[in-house]
Amino acid sequence: MKFSASLVLLTLSLQASTAVCQLLVLPDLFRTGNSPTKPASQKGQSPIMNIPNILFPPSIDKDKDGSSGGSGDLSISDVIGKERVISIFAGFTRDIDNISKRLNAEDQNTTVLAPLNSELQKLPRKPWEDPEDYNELGAKAYEGQVGEDRAQRNLRRFVEAHIVPVSPWKEGEKVGSMGGGKLWWEEKEGKKMVQPGNVEVSSIASRVSNGEVWIIKGCLNYAS
Repeated sequence: MKFSASLVLLTLSLQASTAVCQLLVLPDLFRTGNSPTKPASQKGQSPIMNIPNILFPPSIDKDKDGSSGGSGDLSISDVIGKERVISIFAGFTRDIDNISKRLNAEDQNTTVLAPLNSELQKLPRKPWEDPEDYNELGAKAYEGQVGEDRAQRNLRRFVEAHIVPVSPWKEGEKVGSMGGGKLWWEEKEGKKMVQPGNVEVSSIASRVSNGEVWIIKGCLNYAS
């Protein structure tokens, strides 16, 4: 009986010691923020959102992106930043107040014609630069507050040329963009082509409650 009682006391003592050790270790674990199961970061990885001066929409859960057709819970503003191949143009839409509001509006349907990043990067000048401004004002056309305002107006004009205020947009239907130019599309050899300009539609990235986002292989109404 004495041996059994001693064994019970030894067991209880070991359990108490283990509990104390856990209490001592756990606070350090929480303070350092380390997790024993957290994988180490891979070498060479770096953020892909480091483009300066571009405001990106928040990331979207791919299972809720609305691309399967007409999600009632999402608007264009929720999904336009999902496709990284159009992230530059997506940033432009968020920088322009009237465009941003429209893409978030539930009562205004829109078709966004979003140029690929690669198409924007191929332009001979930035989308907010106009050769007429340089002809009139020289190299300082976009310096100072007046220059910044001028650049913002030019950028708004560029973006508005890619915003069609209808959705769905039927083939052959001529619609004035928010920038004022008439646009329509037609199918040629199995491809959607936006006119005028014969700009190919690469894909329809998203269909949501207030419209669609079309990815295009070119830019519209760009001052050459």
